[in-house]
Amino acid sequence: MSEAPSGQAAFNGRIGAAVRWAATEDRVAATAPARKAFDRSFEKQVDPDGVLPPDERAIRAAHARRAYLLRLALKSAQARRKRGTSDLRPPASTLADEGGSAA
Repeated sequence: MSEAPSGQAAFNGRIGAAVRWAATEDRVAATAPARKAFDRSFEKQVDPDGVLPPDERAIRAAHARRAYLLRLALKSAQARRKRGTSDLRPPASTLADEGGSAA
C-alpha cells in the first residue's frame, strides 16, 4: 500500500472516524473503556504501588486530573495568544461598560 500525503492521510482518518461514529449506537458505552483507562492513569500516577486507601487515592487522582487539564488549558491559551486569537467572549470590562454582566 502506498503512503498518502500527510494531509490526505489526516483527512482519510477524519472520514474513518466520522463513519465509525455514524454507525455506533451507544457512543457512551463505546468510549467507556478509554475513559476508565484515562482515570486509572491518574490513580497509577499518584499511587504507583497501590498502597493508599481507595478514598485517598481517588482524591489525589482527582487533583492530578485537574492539574493535567489546567496544564492543557494553559497551553491552549498560550497557543491562541501566539496566533493572535483569543476566546470568542469579550473581556469582562467590556461587558460591564455595556451594562452587561461581568460574570
